[in-house]
Amino acid sequence: MSQLGIVLHVCGLWILSSLDASGKLLVLAGVPVLMVAWFRYVGHVVLMGVFVLPKRGRSLFRTQSLSRQIQRSVLMIATTLLFFHVLSMVPLAEGTAMNFMAPLLLMVLAPWLLGERPAWHRWAGVLLGFVGMLVVIRPGGQLSTEGAIWGVVTASTFALFQISTRRVAADDPLTSNFYGGLLGALVLSALLPFFWKQLDLTIWQWLLLASTGLSGFVGHWLQITAYSKTNATLLAPFNYLQIVSATTLGWLIFGQLPDAATAAGMALICCAGLGVVLVEVWQQRLRKRLAA
Repeated sequence: MSQLGIVLHVCGLWILSSLDASGKLLVLAGVPVLMVAWFRYVGHVVLMGVFVLPKRGRSLFRTQSLSRQIQRSVLMIATTLLFFHVLSMVPLAEGTAMNFMAPLLLMVLAPWLLGERPAWHRWAGVLLGFVGMLVVIRPGGQLSTEGAIWGVVTASTFALFQISTRRVAADDPLTSNFYGGLLGALVLSALLPFFWKQLDLTIWQWLLLASTGLSGFVGHWLQITAYSKTNATLLAPFNYLQIVSATTLGWLIFGQLPDAATAAGMALICCAGLGVVLVEVWQQRLRKRLAA
C-alpha cells in the first residue's frame, strides 16, 4: 500500500504541475487571471458534485468549524490567484521553487499561529531555504524583480493556507476540498461581471481552459487518496519531485530552463525541506525504538 500511495502522490503532483502550466499558457494568451481561476473552481465543484456528493450526501457538508473552513477557502483562492499571476511573469520551474518556501515559512510562523515550537533542525532548514531563495531571486538574475516579490508574497500566503489546513484537520479531507472549491466558485462568480471579457481563443485553448477544473479535481483527489493509504512523513520527501515536473514542463512547453545559479538555488530550497523531513523521520523512528 505504501508504494501505491507514493505513485498516486507523485502522479497528483505532476497533474497539478500541468494545471500550473495550463494557467500560465492561458494567461499569456490574454485570459484574465480571475477568469482562469473561475473556470478552475467551477469545474472542480461540478466534478465533486457529480462524483463525490452522491456518495457522501449531507455528510460532505459537516464541519466542526465553518468559520475556519471559510478562512481556509479564502486563503486557497488568494493562493491560486497569486500563483497564476506569478507564473505570468516568471518561468514555471522558478515559480514552483519559490512556492516551496511555504513549508519553511510555516515553521517560522508556527510558534505564534499553531503554538508549535520548531526544533533546531527546522530553523536550520528555514535558513538554508532562505539562502536558496536569495540565490533564485538574486538581483541581476533572470527573474524580474516584480515577479520575485510576488513570488515571496505567494509563498507567504501559501504558508498561511497550510496553517489553516492544519486547523481543519479534524474534518474529512474531501469536506475541506469541497468547501474550498465551493467558496472559490461562489466568490469568483459574484465578481465575474467585473472581470469578464470576450475571449478570442482557439478550440485547443478553450479545451485547455475547460480542463483546469478537471486537472485541479483529479490532482487533489489523487493527493487525498495517497495520504489515506500512506503515512504523511513517507510522502513528504516526494513533494520535491514537483520541481522536476515543473522544470520538465517548462522546458517542453515554454522552452525555459533555469540557469546554473538559479538551479543551485532551487536545489538548496529542496535540500532544506528534504533535510528537515529526513531528520523528522529519523527522530520518529528513534522514538519508536526507544519506546519498544
